[in-house]
Amino acid sequence: MKENTWSSRLFDGVNIVLLALISLVMLIPFLYVVAVSFSSYKDFLESSFVLIPKEWVIDSYQYIFGSSSFVRSIFVTVYITILGTFINLFFTATLAYVLSRPVIGQKVVLFAVLFTLLFSAGMIPTYLVVKETGLLNSIWALILPAAISPFNLIVMRQFFMSIPPELNEAAVIDGANDLHTFIKIILPLSKPSMAAFGLFYAVAHWNNYFTGILYLNDPAKWPIQVILRQIVVVNEAQNSLGNPQVLLEHSPPAETIQMAAIIVATLPILLVYPFLQKHFAKGVMLGSVKG
Repeated sequence: MKENTWSSRLFDGVNIVLLALISLVMLIPFLYVVAVSFSSYKDFLESSFVLIPKEWVIDSYQYIFGSSSFVRSIFVTVYITILGTFINLFFTATLAYVLSRPVIGQKVVLFAVLFTLLFSAGMIPTYLVVKETGLLNSIWALILPAAISPFNLIVMRQFFMSIPPELNEAAVIDGANDLHTFIKIILPLSKPSMAAFGLFYAVAHWNNYFTGILYLNDPAKWPIQVILRQIVVVNEAQNSLGNPQVLLEHSPPAETIQMAAIIVATLPILLVYPFLQKHFAKGVMLGSVKG
């Protein structure tokens, strides 16, 4: 008995040490980005690796927030994320509920959903569809083509099927139709699932940049991730930000501007997670196994 207790404690200690090391390895790059974004030009030149700035300055943040294009891209991304997540959850939840009920043509629609999960038309056919439907160079091109995730739809359908049918029968006896049952009974029971999938959809919209590059020709409609790509990958901070006037006597180095842009583009979605954390773990598991 003592040997088992000692071995279990040793096992727990090793796990704690390994998890602490993994967390540290994951945290150091983020601390480096934060430190460089607040570092002065002199500190950046003197040290190739900074975790704590010697002098905290906000020159890079003043520079990027002085750009009308950068600020506009933030509002565009927030708009796309909120509207896109609402549309995603609306269509996913309604279609999942219909497919969880015994309706005519259920198997055909479910087969079509599974087919799109396994096979994709590809970039060029999708681009032609977006073009022919008049969505090109519109923010709707970033929302409507991905209105429903087949995987999320299937998992949510399984969750709806796991709800006791007696609840629906009781609602029907009380005179409720399918719409009232869905709004008054199903959705309140689905808060953890909706929170989890809402977070998935929101992160996908916030981090999406490829469709913005592919479908949007007007830089004024670019989301923040496209601007971030121009700053970090293409290394066109001055051209991408397009400051109408020089805010500082000397512009910050491109590296500190890049790090500041990364922090601004990452921080909002990180702040959303704590509010959904209590529903997240439960919502992910709901519908994964049907009892």
